[in-house]
Amino acid sequence: MYPADPPDPVDTRSPDTVPGLDSVACARWTTRSVPASPWLHEEVASRMLERLDFFRELPDRWLHWEPLHGGLQAHQRLTERLPGASGLVWARNTDAVLSRLGGPGPRSWIPWRRRDRPGVAVARDDDRVGLLWANMLLHREPRPLELLRRWAAHVRSGGFLMFSCLGPDSLQELRDLYRLRGWGEPAHRFVDMHDWGDLLVQAGFAEPVVDMEKIVLTYSSAQALLDELRLLGRNFSRDRFGGLRGRGWRRQLIEGIEEVLPRTPQGRLQLSFEVIYGHAFKGEPRLKAAPQQSVPVEVMRDLLRAGRRTAG
Repeated sequence: MYPADPPDPVDTRSPDTVPGLDSVACARWTTRSVPASPWLHEEVASRMLERLDFFRELPDRWLHWEPLHGGLQAHQRLTERLPGASGLVWARNTDAVLSRLGGPGPRSWIPWRRRDRPGVAVARDDDRVGLLWANMLLHREPRPLELLRRWAAHVRSGGFLMFSCLGPDSLQELRDLYRLRGWGEPAHRFVDMHDWGDLLVQAGFAEPVVDMEKIVLTYSSAQALLDELRLLGRNFSRDRFGGLRGRGWRRQLIEGIEEVLPRTPQGRLQLSFEVIYGHAFKGEPRLKAAPQQSVPVEVMRDLLRAGRRTAG
């Protein structure tokens, strides 16, 4: 559907690489400026917020990973939902995020001292939080295990991760159309929810809970459907068409969507999305017995906190 990018340099034999996902195309999409958070991402975030009721102890510090993509409205709702907690953000484009969250803050030659308003600050590598929030990100991550391990390093013992992403049954109607017309794939294959549970454990999380739901969006026209998809991402499949598509093919695409995709009784086009939700806790650190060993300061702090809780 979109122009191809240079070949993916990632070793596809690596167990931490999503098969068929073009990492170069993903990186280009991730670093581009987005005008607003997609509506679907905000909707999914609102459903994630409802799941905070499952937790008896809410965090006193939380980290929102890539708020522009995950949802600026969701960030505000998180702030309201956790009024006594301090919020951090992590983003590739920090200045853009801070300006969207309330205007640029005071300049400092120390990056992590840049703030836009009370309660919002840029996360440092050594920051530890009780909740890491990552909405609709993992389905376009070429090395998900590497990212999950990075998240685990930010979550303190007893804290938890909440995430959402698209599942493999997303865009099924569009995939059927592409297969029928011999156009290849409209998107890469998304990771199954059962695999996310395994990856969470490998990354250092415990007690993972992963489930899914199907959301069907409706559109007044093929053009409206394509406009929505352009906000959600691009075709990151390594098997996508390797050149530029012409206007003639675009007309065929629009005609195909109008003719083949299912419709509601009111005549609106339908496109389904499988949304995966997950959460997992960061377990207490454990040390293996050895005559001599070095322990990171962060791990020692967690061990001491765990000891105090046990003693109490």
